[in-house]
Amino acid sequence: MNTIIQFMKRHYKIVLLVLALSIGLWSFIPKAKSDPEKDKLLLELLTYVIEKWHYNPAAIDDNFSKGVYKDYITALDPSKRFFLQSDIDEFSKYELKIDDQINNKELTFFDLTYNRLVQRMEESKEYYKLALEKPIDYSVNEDINTDYEKAPYSKNIAELKERWRKQVKLSTLASLVEKQKIQDDIQKNKNKSPEERLKEYKVKMGDKLTPELEAKFKASFSKNDTDAPKTYEQLEKETRENTLKSLNDNFSFILKELGREDWFSVYINAIVTRFDPHTSYFAPDEKERFDVSMSGKLEGIGARLQKKNDFTEITELISGGPAWRGKELEAGDVVLKVAQGDAEPVDVVAMRLDDVVKKIKGPKGTEVRLTVKKTDGSLKVISIIRDEVEIEETYAKSSVVEKNGVKYGIIYLPKFYIDFENKDSRDAGKDVAIEVERLKKEGVQGIIVDVRDNGGGSLKTVVDIGGLFIEQGPIVQIKSAAGKKEVLYDKDPKVEWDGPLVIMTNEFSASASEILAAAMQDYKRAVILGSKQTYGKGTVQNVMDLNQLVRANTLGDLGALKTTTQKFYRINGGSTQLEGVSSDIVMPDSYAYLKMGERDVDNAMKWDKIDAAEYKMWSKQSNFDLAIANSKKRLENNPQMKLIDENAKWRQERNEENVYSLQIDKFKQEQKQLEETNKKYKSIADYENTFKFKSLPYEEAQMKTDVTLKEKRDRWHESLAKDIYVEEAIHVLDDLQSGSVKKELTTKLKKEKLVKS
Repeated sequence: MNTIIQFMKRHYKIVLLVLALSIGLWSFIPKAKSDPEKDKLLLELLTYVIEKWHYNPAAIDDNFSKGVYKDYITALDPSKRFFLQSDIDEFSKYELKIDDQINNKELTFFDLTYNRLVQRMEESKEYYKLALEKPIDYSVNEDINTDYEKAPYSKNIAELKERWRKQVKLSTLASLVEKQKIQDDIQKNKNKSPEERLKEYKVKMGDKLTPELEAKFKASFSKNDTDAPKTYEQLEKETRENTLKSLNDNFSFILKELGREDWFSVYINAIVTRFDPHTSYFAPDEKERFDVSMSGKLEGIGARLQKKNDFTEITELISGGPAWRGKELEAGDVVLKVAQGDAEPVDVVAMRLDDVVKKIKGPKGTEVRLTVKKTDGSLKVISIIRDEVEIEETYAKSSVVEKNGVKYGIIYLPKFYIDFENKDSRDAGKDVAIEVERLKKEGVQGIIVDVRDNGGGSLKTVVDIGGLFIEQGPIVQIKSAAGKKEVLYDKDPKVEWDGPLVIMTNEFSASASEILAAAMQDYKRAVILGSKQTYGKGTVQNVMDLNQLVRANTLGDLGALKTTTQKFYRINGGSTQLEGVSSDIVMPDSYAYLKMGERDVDNAMKWDKIDAAEYKMWSKQSNFDLAIANSKKRLENNPQMKLIDENAKWRQERNEENVYSLQIDKFKQEQKQLEETNKKYKSIADYENTFKFKSLPYEEAQMKTDVTLKEKRDRWHESLAKDIYVEEAIHVLDDLQSGSVKKELTTKLKKEKLVKS
């Protein structure tokens, strides 16, 4: 059984950095004291498994050692606020010896770094306490550069204290400015009637407003009206006290609960991820949580998170979830603070991912406020009402739209799902086939398959779905570590849909999505419309239980290893690795210039090529090249596309800007300028196309009694009606129609109108 493991979207060394300050994604269970003999056995097992089963294992030599050293030290201290340069000088003696230590099962380097980290963390508690014990002077004209990767390590304790002072000052400054803004809003509202305030609140909250929140908001009127505004001194003191409590809680947990075994997992992952970004080690309890994450059981605000240095980053919004519905939170946003309702926000910078998730999760109907840094550098407080994120929303669904009286269908596929253990469960291949049949009954003349943001899933379902659109033939080629090549075929000569077809992709379409797009492109069966190229993950991972390799194990659960065992190739012979799939029609989006693909990872596996499989090009689409040419002409003269491209370039420039003023007036001015620039691009989100989308008859019948389903579909249709990419895909389908078909449809429509009249 081959499955394409769901991957995280961004280009950072994901598993390594997640583990740096967080061992696990959900609940944390303190572990027993680590056994050095168990650690040595783990090193032996991991290197054995990788060398035996990895697709292309790198040599464990000095060059490998340098890579492990860099990744590991970065994971331990990403913001360079613990180690001194003298520590690094001492560690660097092992930079070219880690390979020898791995082969000899020595732990000298790990023990040295682990003990020193614990020591430096204990010392750092005094540095942030010192920075917070007195009022902070925000009138001083100074700034901070948050590009920690390029920053040098502190030469001495004085420099380290200064680094802590500035980092703490930035955190408290952001909180202070936000408190002032909230208080100003309250003062402005005092001159408005309760009715006016409630009306504005309802507009602001939209479909996030619950009866409980409305009641809470009304109850706040009298309190806010009678409360005297706090002085600057009071607000400044509050921010320091809150920051101190947050840091104390965080350090207390890290130093008391995280043990040697947790940090050894960081070291292990620094080793195994050097083979490729998708190979990683799961400690025993992590393996269990990994299985849960793969099942699609999601809850909370409906967002996936990862660690990026000391920060928590949003990597994906789950379709149908409250964050997705709110349309304010985006992939790439960095969470700085979390607040429960109107309570004080807690600083989550450098907090374990597990604890950040716990703070964001909560009972359905309650409010969480996230202070985030947007990709353009601006700071924003986003309110989200927690809700259940239903598995149903991860399944395929379809909608119908008309253009000039001609019907077209769109199938949204968020992932290639399947449950091999339960034959009666749903799988993407069967579901897409059902949706195609339903759309055919509605008389559609073209179909869009939307796999944007689809990170992969089951390989079997890709073959099944690809087979719906061709007579029969190869869909993908797979090459194993031993060099054996396998071609996976659609062997069913039946074609479920032989009409115009468009596949929509973006930078976050990966793995299985790329296989489907590549196959349809190689057959010249579908027009690929989307970002310049897809993610570029062309590898297969398998998870191996390490306990199965040890007889009479007395050292306890050894966990599991996810390792890359195979590589995908298009039917034309080229790999999807690194290069992904280039779109036939390129449409810029907000992430067009940001580095987030497989190609941006330094240890990613290389692109290569094998012999092409035998296949026959699709010959029933005469307007293929014309449709692409027409689309390119439309996009060249589309002002909305030009604005999106301009915004993407601006985001890329802002993403590289890491200097923040620590002088309060300048800081406010910087944020105000960002807000003003953002207003220029507001029309991107406000855009509406001219199409109306509706559900199929069977769903419309269900929605008469299922209010929740109606709400979900209304939201989806609303988002489709604001989607310029879907709009262009519909135009492309229209251009793919042959002249004779268009004429026939026009005649039919005219006759229908005459009959009705």
